[in-house]
Amino acid sequence: MVEWKKDLGLEGRMIFTMFLLAAVYLGFLIFLSYMGTPAVFMLLFIALFMGAQYYYSDKLVLWTTNAKVVSESEEPKLHETITRLCVIAGLPKPTVAVVNTSVPNAFATGRGPKSAVVAVTTGLMHKLDQGELEAVLAHELSHVKNRDMAILTIASFISTLAFYIVRYSFYFGGFGGNRRDSNGGALIAIWIVSILVWVISFLLIRALSRYREFAADRGSALITGEPTNLISALRKISGTMANVPTEDLRKVEGMNAFFIIPAISGSVMSLISTHPSMEKRIAALEKIQREIEL
Repeated sequence: MVEWKKDLGLEGRMIFTMFLLAAVYLGFLIFLSYMGTPAVFMLLFIALFMGAQYYYSDKLVLWTTNAKVVSESEEPKLHETITRLCVIAGLPKPTVAVVNTSVPNAFATGRGPKSAVVAVTTGLMHKLDQGELEAVLAHELSHVKNRDMAILTIASFISTLAFYIVRYSFYFGGFGGNRRDSNGGALIAIWIVSILVWVISFLLIRALSRYREFAADRGSALITGEPTNLISALRKISGTMANVPTEDLRKVEGMNAFFIIPAISGSVMSLISTHPSMEKRIAALEKIQREIEL
């Protein structure tokens, strides 16, 4: 089993981002309490909503992507590759699925190693050689090992609460209590603060997602011992995206947060992207390659 060496600088940035999220969320809850908002009902509602998302995420993702769970007899080479990588990574073997689309990509989902699903597209299997495919699969297994789905779901909890307050507060007459004035001033204040909390937390969660991608890239390099294979795979996938029909890209855009490279049919600002830029990912992998060669 490979030694799971962590990038302390990357870990520090992730911890700091999560600290900022916690500070924003704590301040938001204190504000709601000060305004006399009975937030317990909203918290309970969101807890049930996100709990369902957390526990049934694998089934939901498979359903929304039309992914088909495949047996060893159907995809023997894919199963053998994932089994071998799991032994190296010290992971139980996940459920294996295939998505029939020309978009070359892969994703992992599930709340933890024991309930994980790793899926690849037919476009990916046709485009990459064996070493590149192993690097991509190792990236997805790193997401499983790092429990990224669970971390990002938990990180989104209060952000989701703020979103629902913004969306439904006026419909239900607001959530203000003792401090609500006759002109609805407290309701407006809660609405404005909720917008700010949602925007700030949205940006912080996207930053956290990008850090998790860097960590998964590093995990792939450690599992395979060949960072150059992932660099080659990323370049191939990115280069192929330009030739994929726009209609096919749009069909899977809802899964961009899960994919190793987003299937984007238009430009996206780096600040709100779920993934780091290709240049930054390749630079980080080249640094890891130099570390391995020392």
